[in-house]
Amino acid sequence: MKLSVVIVNYQTPQLTVECLNTLDEESSKGARFNSFIVDNNSGDDSVKVLNSWINTSRCPSQFQLVAHPSNNGFSSGNNIGINASTSEYVLLLNSDTIVRPGAVELLVKTLDENPQMGMASPRLEWPDGTPQESCFRFHRPINELIRSAATGPITKILKQYEVPLRVSDKSSYPEWTSFACVLIRRKVLEEIGLLDEEFFMYFEDVDFCKRAREAGWNIIHNPDAHVVHLRGGSSPVKSQAAKKKRLPRYFYESRTRYYYKHFGLFGLFRANVYWHLGWLVAMGRKILSSDYQPNICEKQWRDIWTNFRHPAAPYIHPDTY
Repeated sequence: MKLSVVIVNYQTPQLTVECLNTLDEESSKGARFNSFIVDNNSGDDSVKVLNSWINTSRCPSQFQLVAHPSNNGFSSGNNIGINASTSEYVLLLNSDTIVRPGAVELLVKTLDENPQMGMASPRLEWPDGTPQESCFRFHRPINELIRSAATGPITKILKQYEVPLRVSDKSSYPEWTSFACVLIRRKVLEEIGLLDEEFFMYFEDVDFCKRAREAGWNIIHNPDAHVVHLRGGSSPVKSQAAKKKRLPRYFYESRTRYYYKHFGLFGLFRANVYWHLGWLVAMGRKILSSDYQPNICEKQWRDIWTNFRHPAAPYIHPDTY
C-alpha cells in the first residue's frame, strides 16, 4: 500500500466509528490504503465496538485494530500505528474527524507533486464548513506575552510572532500544522524519528514539525482538501480553556518540555517571565474595565512552572492524578 491511515482511539468509539465510516466510503469508491486503529487501553467497550464495525464494513481487509495494553499517550499511540505500517505515506487522523470526499487522495497527490515537502495538511473545518485555524508559527518564548496579555496593541506590535496564522483559501507553507490530520512522508520519519513519546499529549505536533524543519523538510497546506474536526474528543483541554478552568497537568508538562527542548532552560525561564508580564497587563485591564475577560485559566500562574526544576522529567500519568 502507498498509504496507511493511523487513528488513535481512547474512549471515543462512536466518534471513531463516524470517522471510519468516511474512510470506508472512500474505500468503496476505489481508494486504496491500510488503516490501523490503535486503542490506547480505553477500558470501555471500544475494542468490542470497533471490532464489530470492522467486521461489518465494506472493506474489512483494509482496517486493522491494535488493542494496546496501556495508555501511554497520543504520541505513543500514533507511533504504534506508524510502526505497524510500511507505506510510503502515513496519514495521522484524530478520532474526532470526518474526512470529506476526495480529501485523502488530494493530500497524497499534493505530496506526489511536491517531493521536497515532508508533510501535507488539509483545511480543518466545523461541520457547517466554517474553517478552523490549523496552520501556525512555532511557539517561541515571546508568544507567552501575547497569549496571556490578550491585548490588541501588544498583539499588533508582536504580530510577526503570533502563533495562529490567518485562514487562507490558497496553498501555504506553515511552520507547523495541526496533527488532527496530517500526511507524513515515510522518509521524514526515517530521517528524524517518530513522535516524541515524552509528550503525553500536546506540543508533540509542533515538536515533530520543528525537528522536521531543522532537517530540511517543510509542510504544504492544501485548503482544497477538507476535513471536519469536531475537537476535544479525547481531551478536555480545549473545553476547559474556553471556560477558563484549570488545565490538566500533562498540558503544562508538555509545554515545559517543549520550551526546554528547543530553547534551553533560559528559554523556558523567558517564556514563563513573558507570561507573567502579560498576566500583569491583563490584570491591569481587568481593573480598568469590568467587561474585560482575561485569557487566563485557573491557577495558570502557578501551573506554568510545572517541572521547571526538572524540565526533562517523565510526565506523571493522568491515571495517577
